[in-house]
Amino acid sequence: MSSMTRASEVRELIDYTRWANEQMLDATAALSTNDFVRDLGNSFPSVRDTLVHVMSAEWVWLSRLLGQSPTEMPVAWKSYDHAQVRAGWADVARGHAGFVQRLDDADLEGVLDYRLLSGQPGSSTIGQILRHVDNHSTYHRGQVATMLRQLGAKAPTTDLIHYYRTRPTRQKEPLPPA
Repeated sequence: MSSMTRASEVRELIDYTRWANEQMLDATAALSTNDFVRDLGNSFPSVRDTLVHVMSAEWVWLSRLLGQSPTEMPVAWKSYDHAQVRAGWADVARGHAGFVQRLDDADLEGVLDYRLLSGQPGSSTIGQILRHVDNHSTYHRGQVATMLRQLGAKAPTTDLIHYYRTRPTRQKEPLPPA
C-alpha cells in the first residue's frame, strides 16, 4: 500500500473538486435558458448565479495563491450563459491543478497574506485555503443539486466516495498545468 503525502491528498481534493464541478456542469447543461436563470429563492437566486459564485470563489482563491488579491468579481460573469461558465471554470480548474502540482508538504504550511474582497487583511496557510476551496464548492454544489430537483431535473452524484469508486486509480484524468 502506498502512503499518501499531505500534498498529494490536497492535489486529489482539487482534482475531486474539478471532477464534481464537471458533473454538475454536465447536469445543468440540459436546463433551458429560462430554468438556468430562474430565481428559485435560494442564497444565490438561480442555478447560473450559484455556479458563477462557486467559479468566482475558486478564481479569487487561485488569484490570492498566485499573489493577487482581487477586490471584485468580473462583472461580465454575472450574465454568462452555460457555455461561458463551463469555459471560464475550465480555466480556473487548470490554474488550480497547475498550482497544486508544484506543492510539497512543507508548502502547505506556508502562510499566505492576502486581502479580502472588502479590502480587509486575511491570512491562512496554503493547505487551509485549498481545503476551503474544496469544502466551499461542495457546499454550493449541494445547493445546485436541490435547485435541479426543484426544476424537475436529475442531480448528479458528486459525493467524494462516488469519485473514489468511479476512479480506480488516483489522478486518472489530471489536467495539464496552466
